[in-house]
Amino acid sequence: MTTVWSSVGSPLGMLFVARDELGLTHLYLPTGRHVQHSAQPGWVRDDEAFDDVRGQLAEYFAGARTAFDLPLHPSGTPFQLRVWAALCEIPCGQTRSYGQQAAAIGADPRTASRAVGLANGKNPISIIVPCHRVIGADGSLTGYGGGLPAKKWLLEHESQQVGLFAL
Repeated sequence: MTTVWSSVGSPLGMLFVARDELGLTHLYLPTGRHVQHSAQPGWVRDDEAFDDVRGQLAEYFAGARTAFDLPLHPSGTPFQLRVWAALCEIPCGQTRSYGQQAAAIGADPRTASRAVGLANGKNPISIIVPCHRVIGADGSLTGYGGGLPAKKWLLEHESQQVGLFAL
Protein backbone atom coordinates (compact mmCIF):
# COMPACT_ATOMS: atom_id res chain seq x y z
CA MET A 1 0.00 0.00 0.00
CA THR A 2 1.51 3.32 -1.07
CA THR A 3 1.44 6.25 1.35
CA VAL A 4 1.52 9.78 -0.03
CA TRP A 5 2.10 12.95 1.93
CA SER A 6 1.96 16.72 1.68
CA SER A 7 1.77 19.91 3.70
CA VAL A 8 -1.36 21.99 4.20
CA GLY A 9 -1.32 25.60 5.32
CA SER A 10 -3.49 26.59 8.29
CA PRO A 11 -3.83 29.35 10.87
CA LEU A 12 -1.85 27.06 13.19
CA GLY A 13 1.04 26.71 10.72
CA MET A 14 1.90 24.07 8.15
CA LEU A 15 0.14 20.77 8.82
CA PHE A 16 1.76 17.49 7.80
CA VAL A 17 -0.74 15.12 6.12
CA ALA A 18 -0.44 11.58 4.79
CA ARG A 19 -2.84 9.06 3.33
CA ASP A 20 -2.94 5.64 1.77
CA GLU A 21 -5.49 4.08 -0.58
CA LEU A 22 -7.98 3.65 2.29
CA GLY A 23 -7.89 7.13 3.75
CA LEU A 24 -6.11 9.79 5.73
CA THR A 25 -3.49 8.27 8.04
CA HIS A 26 -1.81 11.32 9.55
CA LEU A 27 -2.46 14.98 10.24
CA TYR A 28 0.06 16.61 12.55
CA LEU A 29 0.35 20.17 13.77
CA PRO A 30 3.75 21.86 13.59
CA THR A 31 3.83 22.34 17.37
CA GLY A 32 3.72 20.25 20.51
CA ARG A 33 4.79 16.69 21.20
CA HIS A 34 4.29 13.60 19.02
CA VAL A 35 4.90 15.76 16.00
CA GLN A 36 5.92 14.26 12.70
CA HIS A 37 7.09 16.77 10.14
CA SER A 38 8.51 14.46 7.51
CA ALA A 39 7.61 11.42 5.51
CA GLN A 40 8.71 7.90 6.34
CA PRO A 41 11.00 6.00 3.95
CA GLY A 42 9.03 4.87 0.91
CA TRP A 43 6.36 7.56 1.18
CA VAL A 44 5.82 9.71 -1.90
CA ARG A 45 5.07 13.43 -1.93
CA ASP A 46 1.85 14.12 -3.85
CA ASP A 47 0.39 17.56 -3.23
CA GLU A 48 -2.56 16.97 -5.58
CA ALA A 49 -3.73 13.94 -3.58
CA PHE A 50 -4.91 16.22 -0.77
CA ASP A 51 -7.24 18.66 -2.53
CA ASP A 52 -10.20 17.27 -0.57
CA VAL A 53 -8.35 17.63 2.73
CA ARG A 54 -7.19 21.16 1.87
CA GLY A 55 -10.72 22.15 0.87
CA GLN A 56 -12.41 20.81 3.99
CA LEU A 57 -9.76 22.25 6.30
CA ALA A 58 -10.05 25.64 4.57
CA GLU A 59 -13.83 25.55 5.12
CA TYR A 60 -13.31 24.56 8.78
CA PHE A 61 -10.82 27.35 9.40
CA ALA A 62 -13.09 29.84 7.59
CA GLY A 63 -15.96 28.88 9.93
CA ALA A 64 -18.01 27.25 7.17
CA ARG A 65 -17.58 23.60 8.22
CA THR A 66 -18.21 21.95 11.60
CA ALA A 67 -17.73 18.30 10.58
CA PHE A 68 -15.41 16.52 8.18
CA ASP A 69 -16.35 14.00 5.52
CA LEU A 70 -13.06 12.34 4.65
CA PRO A 71 -12.08 8.67 4.57
CA LEU A 72 -9.86 7.94 7.57
CA HIS A 73 -7.40 5.11 8.07
CA PRO A 74 -5.57 5.58 11.37
CA SER A 75 -3.29 2.85 12.61
CA GLY A 76 -3.60 1.87 16.27
CA THR A 77 -4.61 -0.77 18.77
CA PRO A 78 -8.26 -1.83 18.94
CA PHE A 79 -8.63 0.27 22.11
CA GLN A 80 -7.10 3.34 20.44
CA LEU A 81 -9.35 2.92 17.40
CA ARG A 82 -12.43 2.83 19.68
CA VAL A 83 -11.27 5.96 21.50
CA TRP A 84 -10.58 7.80 18.24
CA ALA A 85 -13.95 6.77 16.78
CA ALA A 86 -15.67 8.15 19.89
CA LEU A 87 -13.81 11.44 19.46
CA CYS A 88 -15.49 11.84 16.07
CA GLU A 89 -18.87 11.72 17.83
CA ILE A 90 -18.18 14.89 19.87
CA PRO A 91 -19.98 17.71 18.04
CA CYS A 92 -18.10 20.83 17.05
CA GLY A 93 -18.35 23.42 19.83
CA GLN A 94 -18.76 20.84 22.58
CA THR A 95 -16.28 19.23 24.93
CA ARG A 96 -16.15 16.01 26.93
CA SER A 97 -14.08 14.94 29.90
CA TYR A 98 -11.78 11.94 29.74
CA GLY A 99 -14.25 10.11 32.00
CA GLN A 100 -17.12 10.88 29.63
CA GLN A 101 -15.01 9.59 26.75
CA ALA A 102 -14.29 6.39 28.69
CA ALA A 103 -18.02 5.91 29.28
CA ALA A 104 -18.70 6.57 25.59
CA ILE A 105 -16.63 3.52 24.63
CA GLY A 106 -18.22 1.37 27.34
CA ALA A 107 -15.28 1.51 29.77
CA ASP A 108 -15.41 2.36 33.46
CA PRO A 109 -14.59 6.07 33.76
CA ARG A 110 -12.99 5.52 37.18
CA THR A 111 -10.38 3.17 35.75
CA ALA A 112 -10.15 3.99 32.05
CA SER A 113 -9.87 7.80 31.99
CA ARG A 114 -6.07 7.69 32.01
CA ALA A 115 -5.97 5.09 29.21
CA VAL A 116 -8.36 7.26 27.18
CA GLY A 117 -6.04 10.22 27.71
CA LEU A 118 -3.04 8.21 26.56
CA ALA A 119 -4.93 7.06 23.45
CA ASN A 120 -5.96 10.65 22.72
CA GLY A 121 -2.29 11.64 22.96
CA LYS A 122 -1.44 9.16 20.21
CA ASN A 123 -4.20 10.30 17.86
CA PRO A 124 -2.48 10.47 14.45
CA ILE A 125 -5.17 12.61 12.77
CA SER A 126 -5.50 15.79 14.80
CA ILE A 127 -8.25 18.35 14.17
CA ILE A 128 -10.29 15.95 12.00
CA VAL A 129 -10.32 13.37 14.81
CA PRO A 130 -10.98 16.07 17.40
CA CYS A 131 -9.01 15.08 20.48
CA HIS A 132 -8.79 18.81 21.27
CA ARG A 133 -12.43 18.57 22.41
CA VAL A 134 -11.51 16.46 25.44
CA ILE A 135 -10.76 18.44 28.59
CA GLY A 136 -10.22 17.79 32.28
CA ALA A 137 -13.16 16.88 34.51
CA ASP A 138 -12.86 20.32 36.12
CA GLY A 139 -13.07 22.05 32.73
CA SER A 140 -9.35 22.73 32.50
CA LEU A 141 -7.39 22.40 29.29
CA THR A 142 -5.23 19.36 29.84
CA GLY A 143 -2.61 17.84 27.55
CA TYR A 144 -2.75 18.13 23.81
CA GLY A 145 -0.25 16.67 21.35
CA GLY A 146 -0.25 19.91 19.36
CA GLY A 147 0.38 21.99 22.49
CA LEU A 148 -2.07 23.73 24.78
CA PRO A 149 -2.02 27.03 22.83
CA ALA A 150 -3.21 25.14 19.72
CA LYS A 151 -5.90 23.35 21.74
CA LYS A 152 -7.13 26.65 23.15
CA TRP A 153 -7.12 28.19 19.67
CA LEU A 154 -9.13 25.30 18.19
CA LEU A 155 -11.72 25.39 20.98
CA GLU A 156 -12.09 29.17 20.71
CA HIS A 157 -12.39 28.89 16.93
CA GLU A 158 -15.14 26.29 17.26
CA SER A 159 -16.95 28.35 19.90
CA GLN A 160 -17.11 31.21 17.41
CA GLN A 161 -18.43 28.81 14.76
CA VAL A 162 -21.29 27.47 16.80
CA GLY A 163 -21.58 30.01 19.63
CA LEU A 164 -22.04 27.36 22.32
CA PHE A 165 -19.13 28.06 24.67
CA ALA A 166 -16.18 30.31 25.13
CA LEU A 167 -12.95 29.88 27.02
